[in-house]
Amino acid sequence: MRPARPPLPATIWALGFVSLLMDVSSELIHSLLPVFMVGALGASALTLGLIEGAAEATALIVKVFSGALSDYFGKRKPLAVLGYGLGALSKPLFALADSAGMVLGARLIDRVGKGLRGAPRDALVADLAPPGMRGAAFGLRQSLDTVGAFVGPLLAIALMLLWANDFRAVFWVAVIPGLLSVALLFFGVKEPERPAQAQRTNPISRAHLRRLPAEFWWVVGLGALFTLARFSEAFLVLRVAQGGLPLAYTPLVLVGMNVVYALAAYPCGKLADRWPVSYLLIPGVALLLAADLVLAGSTAPASLALGLGLWGLHMAMTQGLLAALVARTAPEDLRGTAYGMFYLCSGLALLLASGLAGWLWDSLGAPSTFLAGAGFCLLSLLAMLHPGLRRLSAQPA
Repeated sequence: MRPARPPLPATIWALGFVSLLMDVSSELIHSLLPVFMVGALGASALTLGLIEGAAEATALIVKVFSGALSDYFGKRKPLAVLGYGLGALSKPLFALADSAGMVLGARLIDRVGKGLRGAPRDALVADLAPPGMRGAAFGLRQSLDTVGAFVGPLLAIALMLLWANDFRAVFWVAVIPGLLSVALLFFGVKEPERPAQAQRTNPISRAHLRRLPAEFWWVVGLGALFTLARFSEAFLVLRVAQGGLPLAYTPLVLVGMNVVYALAAYPCGKLADRWPVSYLLIPGVALLLAADLVLAGSTAPASLALGLGLWGLHMAMTQGLLAALVARTAPEDLRGTAYGMFYLCSGLALLLASGLAGWLWDSLGAPSTFLAGAGFCLLSLLAMLHPGLRRLSAQPA
């Protein structure tokens, strides 16, 4: 009989609820932002794609420096508090925006905040997780984060119906859960003590980067390739809007996807601690391929629902697993830097993917965007046949 595993520390649960509250705040806005920009502000799909790509790439690039700083100072929480604080303070700017340029400015401030908190928070989860339970820890945090990602759109729907499609009033409500998230992190999360460093050194110096092993860089490359296959979710919202969904109900797109994501992320994280990585990664990419083909082929309600469900299940099977692989392959004292490097490469890939998706949408039509995503999925599956990735994926996370 297998001995019972110890419960995950309460601090990991607290970090999950911090993410939940911030995601409620963010998704109140982001679930409506594509139709707000295209419908109310008159932006093109290409403009939307470039703004989304630039915003997400900014977040992922900033993570390089926040992760390295958390390693340098030996502290994760202060940077996380600053990052969540910027995220909360950016929310009023969306309510005041009257042009695509102002939306871009608000998105960049919001995503700088995300970049500042992301790598230190993930390194903190890895620091706190008991040995052999990192997959479960990242799965739990991701699951709670994703609960916020569907509660936010549900709240957006209710408020849009209550306030007769008043985007700006809904955007103002997003300030409240954002501030609650910062308060919970500040008062409810205690950082573990780390051994004092005899001498502080630059974590992103050439000498330290050489200490990151080859298998870590395989994880980085694989994460970037996966990101090319998965462009901004704003295009999911636009695709469903093409199917005739009323304006107030467009947040249901993210609700449907994130319900599946939230329900599956924690179980998939627990499986990642027991199964070889390939048992989850390969089916996960295959699910994204299937989602792209379904969404390219039809805007019928049943097809859209199936495509969104497959997309969410793909996210549950791959995102926490990749985060756990970074922790497994990086030295403990460079964990923040490792997450930063991982997110840098993924961020550049996301900028390219979202710009390409918007250009294809405007030039050749919506199906071409999803067919291109399917093509990158095939490349990802072929890449996993490489001996280096096959060795990496033969063990649990």
